[in-house]
Amino acid sequence: MALIAVAADKGAPGVTTTSVALAAVWPRRVLLAEADPAGGDLVYRSVGQNGNALDPNTGMLSLAATARRGIAAEQLWDHAQPMSGGLDVIVGLGNSDQSAGLTRLWPTLGRAFAALAESPHGGADVIADCGRVGAESGTLELFSHAALVLLVARALPEQIARVRDRASSLSARLHGTQRGAAALGTPLIGVLLVTEPSGAAKVAGQVNDMLTASQSGARVLGVIADDLAGAEQMAGRRRGRPEKSMLVRSIRKVASDMHQNFGSLFAEPATPGTPQPPYGGGVPPAPYGGGAQQPGQPGQPGQPPQPGQPGQPQPHGQQPPPPGQPGQPAQPGQPAAPGQHPAYGAPGATPGPGPGNPPGPGPRHGAAR
Repeated sequence: MALIAVAADKGAPGVTTTSVALAAVWPRRVLLAEADPAGGDLVYRSVGQNGNALDPNTGMLSLAATARRGIAAEQLWDHAQPMSGGLDVIVGLGNSDQSAGLTRLWPTLGRAFAALAESPHGGADVIADCGRVGAESGTLELFSHAALVLLVARALPEQIARVRDRASSLSARLHGTQRGAAALGTPLIGVLLVTEPSGAAKVAGQVNDMLTASQSGARVLGVIADDLAGAEQMAGRRRGRPEKSMLVRSIRKVASDMHQNFGSLFAEPATPGTPQPPYGGGVPPAPYGGGAQQPGQPGQPGQPPQPGQPGQPQPHGQQPPPPGQPGQPAQPGQPAAPGQHPAYGAPGATPGPGPGNPPGPGPRHGAAR
């Protein structure tokens, strides 16, 4: 299975921005799902591939009506729309009031999302934006079907403390160690830190040691550059090329590390030259003017570290480059896997939506969902 659930404990560290950027640079075919019970943002901040607004009625709302009668993984594509640039998305609910219709459906949706990776007709990984998560969140039933649960947090003392406590709570709930709780599943719980590039590796190591010492069951899987300009470029509110931003470069590094360390959890890439599956099969171009990356020499596969292992976190590796340096693709020499989704484009790619045709208002990374 290959469902990756992205969430936060409190505040607005940028879950939606992280989910969209992670899906855009994902090395395999991917479906983005706005599974936040509070409602989605992408109908307001993005446009469809044809330049028109995304349809708010085709997404989680239509999926909820279908899932009451059961749903096969392949049917998820019937509720997806291509964003400008080609990334397939299941847009979120219009508001939190509509989430009542999903109360009993989260396990059904979780099974469908997880099964999509193994589907012979339109297989893909699913990245689910789950918004904020609490003790009573319905999305906990979705987490139990995930391969990875990623908690996004800023590298601030209060957010780090909350994400530590939330990770401990999630680990107890998901693994059945909480009193009176049955085990829901055994996904790996990772933390993505949003922080300044300078000193990011040191901060991540310290936070990882704290998570290990507290026996939270989580560990740091990567760092994301706290890059307001890059987030605004992604949302079309600022001119520039998002693929050059520190934000996108750092998330590309996170995606590369996750595939190196947890590649066995994800869907096998399609074989080159094989017929494309139905439901809009084939890998779409990346949003915002993505172009194909040039494959280089294969890297050495890494061994996945064990949860709770002390020491420096293996996955996140080197920190994102500091401001002012020219953009370099993360992990030069990594091969583009067959069926690879372009990582926001190579140098010379045409940028996508910008201030001349903004997709609409939306949250910045770290300021709102």
